[in-house]
Amino acid sequence: MKLTIQGARVIDPAAGLDQVQDVHLHHGQLMAIGAAPSDFHADETLVADGWLATPGWIDLSCHLRDPGPSYKGNLKSETLAALAGGFTQVCARPDTQPPLDSPALVQALREKAQQAAQARVWPVGALTQGLGGQLLSNMAALQAAGCVAVTNMRQPVQDFLVMRRCLEYAATFDLPVIIYPEEPSLVAGGCAHEGAMASQLGLQGIPETAETLAVAQWLLLIEQSGVRAHFSHLSTARSVEQLAAAQAKGLPVSADVALTHLLDTDSALEDFDSHFHLQPPLRREEDRRALIQGVQAGVISAISSGHLPHERAAKMAPFAASEPGQSTLEVCLPLLLERVAAQELSLPTLIERMTLGPALALGLPMPQLQAHQDLILIDPQEVWTPAKSVWHSAGRNTPVWQQPLMGRVKQVWVQGHRHIFN
Repeated sequence: MKLTIQGARVIDPAAGLDQVQDVHLHHGQLMAIGAAPSDFHADETLVADGWLATPGWIDLSCHLRDPGPSYKGNLKSETLAALAGGFTQVCARPDTQPPLDSPALVQALREKAQQAAQARVWPVGALTQGLGGQLLSNMAALQAAGCVAVTNMRQPVQDFLVMRRCLEYAATFDLPVIIYPEEPSLVAGGCAHEGAMASQLGLQGIPETAETLAVAQWLLLIEQSGVRAHFSHLSTARSVEQLAAAQAKGLPVSADVALTHLLDTDSALEDFDSHFHLQPPLRREEDRRALIQGVQAGVISAISSGHLPHERAAKMAPFAASEPGQSTLEVCLPLLLERVAAQELSLPTLIERMTLGPALALGLPMPQLQAHQDLILIDPQEVWTPAKSVWHSAGRNTPVWQQPLMGRVKQVWVQGHRHIFN
């Protein structure tokens, strides 16, 4: 099957390409961009005027719920949701049941992914055994089993000595460490940003220092150990400043921000909508704007989905008792395009933060069309509505359910396999 995609705007940050070009594929493999090879005769021509063609997107932090309770999701449902959102590669969090803290569990996940997953799955291993924060995991064995990084998620590490030993061990094998910065003693059961809105609603607040203090502590240990580190889900303006200063000093640190924190602030909590119960909490408009600026400037090199699917009952409790998180993989594209339309982000920068930035952060295969073969086609003008008939994730915990959105992934090629979404 030979296919020519006519007239798409091809944006490939790794290749420095942003042009309207034709794209030619044979059995899902990219043959050429621009003029077709002399012996290429298309069996199918897809007119894509006004569409975007980009490398497959990469998500650094999503919960695939496998192993774990199947009513919240599984490899098949969540990776199909990833494809529908344009993500051809996803990093699987280790806070599963049980946690991914042994080579056997990682290998089992990889074997299951080969059979059931729609997108490519990169396991992230546990930094400590059982994510307990006391005993170091066998990071060398986890890396050999296929882990691209290690993390303790938001589970506390026992003390600074254990933190230091973890970073030094990971540095020995040049294994990236992903840090979700949070000082647990300052969180203490909070569920909202500490400020006027939390006070008005009677919700226990989480101060910004719960994050910034942790960032400062980790940065000092990173400087001492020399480990490659990636800060995930930053939420405050001060954290962006700290990260920029560390990068200026030459520390090997990168960061991402979750989709939700580029879109909303704590004002969204006004009606106690539990969809906005998140970790870290939504913060002030000043923080949101600083995060946007950090993304545009490259201090924050990746945008993550923060995908955390839940069953309906998990969001039915009162705000503070509900489970935090949103199902976001399938709505990342239209919601981020809103930020482009608002002139907060440029389109080429957005594509770079979804492709090249995540790959460089963890040393994943370079998302370049000519070399990598994963391709997505986007119609930025199509209006669609998240609803049961077009939804793939097991979690419908999104505040935009049954609301019209503009921008949709139309077709995806991953490792030569074509997926069409109507």
